[in-house]
Amino acid sequence: MALNLLMIGPPGAGKGTQAERFARTRGIPKISTGDILREAVHTGTEIGLRAKAIMDRGELVNDEVMIGIVSERLDRDDAVNGFVLDGFPRTVAQASALDAIMTGHDPLIVIDIVVPEAELVRRLATRMICESCGANAPIGDGTTTCVRCGGRLVQRTDDSEAVVRERLKVYHSQSEPLVEYYRERPTFRSIDGAQPPDKVAADLVAAIESTGAGAVAVGKRTGRSGHTGVQP
Repeated sequence: MALNLLMIGPPGAGKGTQAERFARTRGIPKISTGDILREAVHTGTEIGLRAKAIMDRGELVNDEVMIGIVSERLDRDDAVNGFVLDGFPRTVAQASALDAIMTGHDPLIVIDIVVPEAELVRRLATRMICESCGANAPIGDGTTTCVRCGGRLVQRTDDSEAVVRERLKVYHSQSEPLVEYYRERPTFRSIDGAQPPDKVAADLVAAIESTGAGAVAVGKRTGRSGHTGVQP
C-alpha cells in the first residue's frame, strides 16, 4: 500500500520540517509546491512556461496551472510508493482537484498540525532563514547553518508581530474551510504541534497508523492508536 500523506497547518506549525523528516525516513518524496513550481519553470515544461509567464507579470499562479504542476509531479515513478505533500492544496477548489488526481490510488491521509496562535507568533517572530537559498530553518533547533546548502542563517526582517498576525489571519480565512473539507474523512487526524519536534514526529506516525490506511506502509499494526497527542 502506498503512503499518500498530506500535511496542513498554519505558518510556523512546523509542517515543512516534519514533512521532510518523515519523507526522508520512509524513502518517499516530499513534494513542496514551491519546489516543484521552481523546477517546472527551470525545466521549461509546457505548464512550467505558463507558470513563468504568470510570475513574470507579477501575478500569483492560478489554480489551473498549480493543479497541472502537482498532477505532473505526482505522476512520476518516485511517487508510486507514496509521497508527502506540503503546501497544496490551499483552497477547497484545489482539494477537490487533488481528489480527482487521486482517483484509483491508495487513500490520502490528511494530518492537520494544530498550534495555538500565541505560540505561532512567537515562533514566526524568531524564525531564521538562509541568506543564500532562502530556505526556512527548522523551528527551535538552535542551528546557525542551513541544512540544505550550508549557508548562514539570519533572522527575517519582515516577521514583526503585526505582520505575523495578519499572515495568520489570512491563513485562517482561507484554510479553515479546507480543514472542514477533510475533517469528516476516516483518514483525517489532528496532532498537537506545540510539542517538541521529536514528540510531534512520534505523534505523526501514531496518527498515520490510527487511520489504518497507512498502517502497512509505516510498518505498524492496523488499529486506532491510544496516543494522547492524536485527535481523530
